[in-house]
Amino acid sequence: MHWSMDTLPVLPYVDLGVQSLNGLLWTLLLLFLWHCYRMGSDLQIPGHSHAGKLKSGSRLSLMSRGGGSARTKSSARSKQSRNDQIAPFISMEREEDEEQGQGYLTPVPSRTLFPVQASAEAKKLYRALQDYAKRYSWVGMGRIHKGLREQARLNDLSAIQKPHLFFLPDVPSVPFFPRDAHRHDIEVLEANYSKILDEFKALYQRGIDSKLGWTSLGPKGQVVFPLYSAGVCVSGNCRSCPSTYRTLLSLRTFISSNSLGSAGFCLLGPGATLGSSYGPTNTRLRCHLGLQTPSSCELVVGGEPQCWSEGHCLLVDDSFLHSVSHKGAQDAGPRVIFSVDLWHPNVAAAERQALDFMFSPEL
Repeated sequence: MHWSMDTLPVLPYVDLGVQSLNGLLWTLLLLFLWHCYRMGSDLQIPGHSHAGKLKSGSRLSLMSRGGGSARTKSSARSKQSRNDQIAPFISMEREEDEEQGQGYLTPVPSRTLFPVQASAEAKKLYRALQDYAKRYSWVGMGRIHKGLREQARLNDLSAIQKPHLFFLPDVPSVPFFPRDAHRHDIEVLEANYSKILDEFKALYQRGIDSKLGWTSLGPKGQVVFPLYSAGVCVSGNCRSCPSTYRTLLSLRTFISSNSLGSAGFCLLGPGATLGSSYGPTNTRLRCHLGLQTPSSCELVVGGEPQCWSEGHCLLVDDSFLHSVSHKGAQDAGPRVIFSVDLWHPNVAAAERQALDFMFSPEL
């Protein structure tokens, strides 16, 4: 039997499928065109602002600085030829941004001078920050710049936290930090507790003498055997306790490159009391590994008392008002800790690099 293709019925779903495919293609094309339109409309054109697009004070500040007026546009070319004169007066924030706490991360040319009432040390640090920015960048220096400007005002305030040298704004702080803030470094120190203790005992048995590397810090009974002092390695002392030195170098956040960082064995004799004082900065935490901790010893930071524990670490923000006391009898022996300065976990990498430059031991 002969079969002809003409006799086969044309199924209705064939036409329906073609129409559906055409409709799908048109829909995809329209969606693509709509997407392109939205992407193009979201691009911010310099000198123009889009209502509803800017949701933060910092972005609004950035657009307004970018030249939102015709007058700024007309003077932009003339300002380019004076970059060298403007650079020394770069400001990280405007007065409105200071009040709102926003916008200081964006460097902006300004003729705002450094506060006249600032101390000589603050002015020296500001010049060091300018030198760093000229070599590298102002990007990420907003908090440091703001802190230097506000240091003089901070020193005049009566507060429970008042670092006398440098205060970094917008850094969350508490007198005692949890272990999670520097878990790796704490676990390294505690894992090497026995080695560190053995090397301290060997140093102590040789006697406490300045000729043997010990340093007195004022009150009777308070002495230190430094491995790092103000960012400088004390090589002779490090050779006397190699295991402790290797442990120190294995820490990830140890401040070893500027004068804010130190590390070493700290002794406090019975009956000694260190009066209330402030640390130099809130950009660091002091990690205390307890080696010998009589029960009569106490550390009070920001009004909160704590006691050391042998083989365990305390993370202390000494920019808070703090005091130390050893009220034990003479036979209790000294309180001994291994103290290490670590970066505050909320100080960014760019800020750490700038602070290393500003507080370099060579400056």
